[in-house]
Amino acid sequence: MSNRQRYWIAYSTIVIREVLRFTRIWAQTILPSAITTSLYFLIFGTLIGDRIGEMGGYSYQAFIVPGLILMAVITNSYANSVSSFFQAKYQRHVEELIIAPVPNWIILAGYVTGGVARGLVVGAVVTAVTLYFSNVGIEHPLLTLLVVVLTSILFALAGFINAVFARSFDDISIVPTFVLTPLTYLGGVFYSISLLPDFWQKLSLANPVLYMINAFRYGILGVSDIRPAVALLLILGFILVLGGLALWLLQRGVGIKS
Repeated sequence: MSNRQRYWIAYSTIVIREVLRFTRIWAQTILPSAITTSLYFLIFGTLIGDRIGEMGGYSYQAFIVPGLILMAVITNSYANSVSSFFQAKYQRHVEELIIAPVPNWIILAGYVTGGVARGLVVGAVVTAVTLYFSNVGIEHPLLTLLVVVLTSILFALAGFINAVFARSFDDISIVPTFVLTPLTYLGGVFYSISLLPDFWQKLSLANPVLYMINAFRYGILGVSDIRPAVALLLILGFILVLGGLALWLLQRGVGIKS
């Protein structure tokens, strides 16, 4: 058996395990995002949205569609990687992976692909929910697909790094609670930063999630506060940095080897 065949078997085994893991518990991994999005639409789209009027040339219901979809993708890509790899550490079967004759990048790629798969599945479910409430087309399909895949890769990598450093189940909820959720809610999911005073507009530009949501909104609606090319470069840059960091941590055995 060649190295290529051995690596493919290792990679596909990790990916299948990851996909089966989150699909078996779909009521905990997929359903909550659909319920949450429905509530957002009922509250912000139907009850409050009609009083807000148009934003960016679209009804408020249509304006928040891209943000809600990408928010679900971000949250689930992150959650899948961090929970799965931490469980592997906690149950100590990660040690079997580390000593196996498989490169670390194959292990990382397997967990990241699992995170991306969950993010895209939940994103598709949330998209179906949004179509029930708002009939929105896609202005730039390729850009939309590119942004959602790159964003899910980025946050799957971030979740993996969180899992490497986590020492308890409490540690895997600290970053989502105190970092990820505030950045996502302040990243333009529910508003355009053009509504903010100059100071807060400039401060918002330091939020990386703002670039992702606006690039995704440009792909779907054709409107954005940020140039999509700038957003794509930023996402690719973060992927390279976090991917390199994750591989370095695996190579050093940080959080794994005592």
